[in-house]
Amino acid sequence: MADYDYDLFVIGAGSGGVRAARLAAMSGARVAVAEESRVGGTCVIRGCVPKKFMVYASEYSKSFDTSRGYGWEIGETRFDWPKFLMAKDIEIARLSGIYVRNLQNAGAELFHGKARLTDRHTINVEGHGTVTAGKILVATGGRPWMPTDVSGIEHAITSNEAFHLEQLPKRIVVAGGGYIALEFACIFNGLGVDTTVVHRGPNVLRGFDDDIRSHVAEEMEARGIKVRLGTRITDIEKTADGLVSRCSDGHATTTDVVMFALGREPYTEGLGLDAAGVAVTENGAVKVDEYSRSSVDNIWAVGDVTDRINLTPVAIREGAAFAQTEFFNNPTTFDHEMVASAVFTQPQIGSVGLSEADARHKYGKVDIYMSKFRPMKETFYGGHQRAMIKLVVEQAGERILGCHVVAPDGPEIIQMAAIAMKMGVTKPQWDATCAVHPTLAEELVTMRDKVAPPSLGAVA
Repeated sequence: MADYDYDLFVIGAGSGGVRAARLAAMSGARVAVAEESRVGGTCVIRGCVPKKFMVYASEYSKSFDTSRGYGWEIGETRFDWPKFLMAKDIEIARLSGIYVRNLQNAGAELFHGKARLTDRHTINVEGHGTVTAGKILVATGGRPWMPTDVSGIEHAITSNEAFHLEQLPKRIVVAGGGYIALEFACIFNGLGVDTTVVHRGPNVLRGFDDDIRSHVAEEMEARGIKVRLGTRITDIEKTADGLVSRCSDGHATTTDVVMFALGREPYTEGLGLDAAGVAVTENGAVKVDEYSRSSVDNIWAVGDVTDRINLTPVAIREGAAFAQTEFFNNPTTFDHEMVASAVFTQPQIGSVGLSEADARHKYGKVDIYMSKFRPMKETFYGGHQRAMIKLVVEQAGERILGCHVVAPDGPEIIQMAAIAMKMGVTKPQWDATCAVHPTLAEELVTMRDKVAPPSLGAVA
C-alpha cells in the first residue's frame, strides 16, 4: 500500500470507527480518521451517555418520594436544569477528549472535517484537501429521521436538540413509540414535565415482546405520562400559548416543546458513496457482507450506517472484527445472534433473545414462564411499581430462547443472563442455579410454573 497516503482511512470517529482505527494503528498501519462533528459519535456526544445522565437525574424525583416511606424527612426539592446541563457538558467534553487521546496514542491521525469519497481510494476532507488510502472504512452512524409531510415540522426538535434545551419545558409532547421516544418521555416526566406520548401504532416498542410492550405502557401511564395510541401528529402551529400539535384523530395538545423520535436513518448523505461505486439499501444503509465489506472490495462499513443492529457495543465489535481481519491476519466476524439490549424507561427494560411471538413462529411449541410482582422495595412503603420477568423456552430441548426483564436495573440483570443464553443454557441448567436472596433477580431462577394458557400479549 506504499502508493497511498494511508493504509486505512476511517470516515467517522464514533465508537465503531475509533475502535477499528485504534486497533489498525496498533498493528503498525498508517491510519487517519475524519470526523465532521465532535469525536465520540452519537453514543458519547448526543446519545447513550448524555441520555443516561438524564435518566439518572430524572429518577431522583421518585427516589425522594420513596425515601419518605423509609423514614427520611426531606424538605422542598428543586431541579436546576442549567446546572445539570453544565455538568453534563463538562463530562461529555472529558469523554470526547479521551477518545481523541486514545486515537493519538495509537498513532492515528485525526482530521476535523467532513470527508467525501471521490473514487474508491480517494477522499476529500473539507478544509484539508485530498488524500488517498488503500482501505476505507465508513463508520458515520445514523441520525434522527424527521417526516416531511407534517405542516409546521420546523417547530419540532429531535433527540439531538433535547440535550441542549435552554429551559426545561413545563409541557412536552413526544411523537414516537420506540425506545428513544419512551426514554425521553420518562426522563421529562421524572423531571416534572407534563408529558404526552403520541404513537400511530396500537402499542409501543414494536419489535419487543408483547408482554413487555403492554407492561411498560401501563407503568408509564401509572407515572402520569399520557400515552395516546393509534394516532399521529399531522400539523404543528405556533401560538401565543405554545405549540399546538393536531393529531389525525382530531385531538390537539398544546405544549412548550414538540419532540419527534420516529426512528433513525443511516448517515450517508454527502459521503460520495456513489462516486466510489458503493451499493446502498433503499433507506441509504451501506450493504455489507459478514465481514462488513461493501460492494467495493477495499471499502468496509460498520455500525449504524449499515443498519444491522444499531447498538454501540455492536459497532465496537464490528469495528474490532474488521481490524482483526484486515490488519492482524485473523479473519473474524461478529455474531449478531443473541445480542442483549436495554431500554432506559422507568421501569427499565433488559431483553435478550426472541420474543414469544418470534419464538413461536420459528420453533413452534414453546413454554412461557412469567412473573409480575411488586419488588420488595415497593411493598415496604406501599409503592405501586410492578416488575415483570419472562422466559421463553423451546419445548424440544428446553433451551431458553428469550429472557425479558422490566424492572429497576433490568439492563444490569440482563447482561449476565445474556452470557448464559449465548452459551445455549437450558431451563433445567438455569433452574439448577441457586438464587441470590433477597434480590429482584432471584425471580429469574425460581419460576417453575408454565403460563397456561399461553400468554397472548398485546396486538402486534
